[in-house]
Amino acid sequence: MNTLTLGLAILGGLVLAGVVAHSAWTQRRNAPRVAQPEPQPIEPAAKDRSEPGFDAEGVEQPLASKLNNDFESNLIPLGSNWVVDKKPSLDALIDAMVQITLDEPVSGEAALAALPATRRVGSKSFSIEGLNLNGEWESPRAGERYSAFQAGVQLASRTGALNEIEFSEFVQKAQAFADVFGGEAQFPEMHDEVLRARELDQFASSHDAQLGFTVRAKNVAWSTGYVQQHAARQGFVAGAIAGRMVLPASVQGLPPILSLNFDTQAALSDDPEQSALRSLDLALDVPQVDRGEQPYPRLRDVAIALAASMDGMITDAQGRMITRDAMDAIGSELEQLYDTLESRDLAAGSAQARRLFS
Repeated sequence: MNTLTLGLAILGGLVLAGVVAHSAWTQRRNAPRVAQPEPQPIEPAAKDRSEPGFDAEGVEQPLASKLNNDFESNLIPLGSNWVVDKKPSLDALIDAMVQITLDEPVSGEAALAALPATRRVGSKSFSIEGLNLNGEWESPRAGERYSAFQAGVQLASRTGALNEIEFSEFVQKAQAFADVFGGEAQFPEMHDEVLRARELDQFASSHDAQLGFTVRAKNVAWSTGYVQQHAARQGFVAGAIAGRMVLPASVQGLPPILSLNFDTQAALSDDPEQSALRSLDLALDVPQVDRGEQPYPRLRDVAIALAASMDGMITDAQGRMITRDAMDAIGSELEQLYDTLESRDLAAGSAQARRLFS
């Protein structure tokens, strides 16, 4: 092999090596960022670091990117923690109600057997409570005796106001329950209750707010593990569905303060670390969370922290940049909304607000 041939061979090899190296560098640069090993914790991690499940009335709602135009829960101590009292709480403020008087007490077993098959009237929740021998209203349970009952149907929710058909179904269900025990039920006028439902629905519709910020990658995409790692550093835990994480409330059993959502298919991928994510959504369902949790400042601070640590930017759902001044303006509007809700005995995070805005 002469010198020229040898030189060309060496040059060709160098070019080939350069192409391979450039390809590897490009592939590495474009690969999604992956989670990095975390320092081992000194203390053992909590056993349960995931979102509790929700019943049918706890179905989460769609995100919104801005404020719509337009805690006071029953708690009981449990050791050193506080948990939500699970007893139902019919309220004349948001329920159409009827009292059922009895000639003699009824056992909890008999009441349970007579309950309707569903707890819904159309799209509204329907409940029956009994007055136990301690003078407290509660959901019927075995081993108790009840001197009276009350039935109620929710006047409004995010599905709309109670209508005439739903009120008629409520009357039928409550009357059927009363008839089992020979009870007497005096129902309110349908016209009055339907009108009250429409007024409540109008108020709720104009004072509902679901806030959302989107954090978008500026350059390199993120892997699922990378998103989860950075979210966990902000206090988020695994949600009940793939692609969802939540910031838990300080009171066990209450809705989460914030939710973080990303592509579900990426979360379910066979190789999540190779799934390229370019955005995540942060959401706050305002009426569901106690004002005392400081939910909006936490939403704002989490968005800023994630954008900084993940080389991202904060936008609305349409991709428009959101500045800190705009965030502060939203916060000012939100304070007015909180005051208005409290003036109507529907404070954000209260049992009544959580039911009405569901």
